[in-house]
Amino acid sequence: MKCKLQQLAGQPDRLESIGDQCAWPRRPRGWPPPVHKDMTINPGPWHPYWPRHLRLDNFVPNDYPTSHVLAALFSSTSILLVTTWLLTGRTAVTPLGTWRRLSLCWFAVCAFIHLVIEGWFALFHKVLLGDQAFLSQLWKEYAKGDSRYILSDSFIVSMETLTACLWGPLSMWIVIAFIRQQPLRFVLQLVVSAGQIYGDCLYFMTEYLHGFQHGEMDHPLYFWFYFVFLNGIWLVVPGVHVIDSVKHLARAQSTVDARTSKAKKKHN
Repeated sequence: MKCKLQQLAGQPDRLESIGDQCAWPRRPRGWPPPVHKDMTINPGPWHPYWPRHLRLDNFVPNDYPTSHVLAALFSSTSILLVTTWLLTGRTAVTPLGTWRRLSLCWFAVCAFIHLVIEGWFALFHKVLLGDQAFLSQLWKEYAKGDSRYILSDSFIVSMETLTACLWGPLSMWIVIAFIRQQPLRFVLQLVVSAGQIYGDCLYFMTEYLHGFQHGEMDHPLYFWFYFVFLNGIWLVVPGVHVIDSVKHLARAQSTVDARTSKAKKKHN
């Protein structure tokens, strides 16, 4: 293409604009090539987890809606609460007060959650994304508030495995110990409750240090209910049980000390 530089020698403004056009070759007609009608841009598998850039190729959406999953969980928990309440009223060696029976209902639920639900996660965390068993779908639902559970995060797997293996059986032992008035009952209650608080603090702190990136901040269900409320319970209730255990153990120690002191005075 011939530029009309000689004709525009006396017109510097037009010469500059025409010079820009001459400096760069024109794009060939038909460029860029059109996308074939059968070609599509694959955005990657859809999933509801955070951060949004996660690539989860094995993800299979739940068959059950959220309402069904939560209804099944809370229904089974309610049945267990009622059953434990009735058993503690009928099978206890000595009558238990309302507070103590409610406390044993709590530990029965802890045993169920630690052994069954968290035990399932400890065993099958690597296949949760594509598994459609109910407990796997329960964890996939919960992971909307904390995606570390579908990423096999090393801390989460370690914590849940220890929780299932330790606090699950010990929670069941606490129920039996109080029904049978075993001497270790308050020691067991203190150990399990302190362990629950410790694990829960680590759970919250690790996510805080990650900038709460594994869930949608301020979401009413996923963040405030799943992440904050359901886990916050394991700070409040165990805290009450720690205080209860310390009071009873301190009282028992005071009684032993008083008897020892009396025995020494008599001996002298």
